[in-house]
Amino acid sequence: MTEWYEKSFGEDYLLVYKHRDVQGAVHEVQKMASWLHLPRNAKVLDLCCGMGRHSLALSEEGYHVTGVDLSDVLLDEAKELDQDKAVSWILSDMRRLPVKDREYDAVLNLFTSFGYFTKDEEHIKVLQEIYRVLKPNGRFIIDFLNPDYVQQNLVPESSRESEGQRIKERREIENGYVKKEITITSLYGGETRHYHERVKLYTLDAFKLMVEEAGLCIDQVHGSYDEDRYEPEVSPRMIFVGRRPREH
Repeated sequence: MTEWYEKSFGEDYLLVYKHRDVQGAVHEVQKMASWLHLPRNAKVLDLCCGMGRHSLALSEEGYHVTGVDLSDVLLDEAKELDQDKAVSWILSDMRRLPVKDREYDAVLNLFTSFGYFTKDEEHIKVLQEIYRVLKPNGRFIIDFLNPDYVQQNLVPESSRESEGQRIKERREIENGYVKKEITITSLYGGETRHYHERVKLYTLDAFKLMVEEAGLCIDQVHGSYDEDRYEPEVSPRMIFVGRRPREH
């Protein structure tokens, strides 16, 4: 059976999420760099890099960047944007990375590219892979949604038009997941396309337990790229900054 994330990150994803701009990625990368304190030329893995906005911005900041994603469509888009061939692009599942142990100074997992699976064990596998590929004392950032904020601010339905297409999005919280159903219809006729997205809503404490089980440590939790502190009721994000501990 095809999982939702194998179908949803194709050509239509580029249409639905084209409002995510390069300038925003530059601002976020500069903020992340201030949190991570990485030296120039550090090796950074952008895990679930999508169309590569952050990978390319990281490269511009002077890091050696590898972008990993499961979508060949999004990776093709990233490669097209990467005119200088500055980034290494890898097609891979996030649970099984074709990467050496202790290869990277930092791993980034951004914009809720986590929580896609149904079992906690699968999410822990991702965290274990982050642990495995990090150097001792290597740093990580996992940028996840804040479930309290999602529950209070969920927009059940929205509709807009873009590039001759009508995009309808329906959202609900069900059985511990936030779910989105996307319907795309051409304004000029033709088949309607349907996509689903599903992310498990982990609380702060539940997330911390999984991170600890994978052997990682959390040093800070930020509420957004403009906030220093995470506030459970008002922060839109839970951005975890942590590390793989040094070995004794």
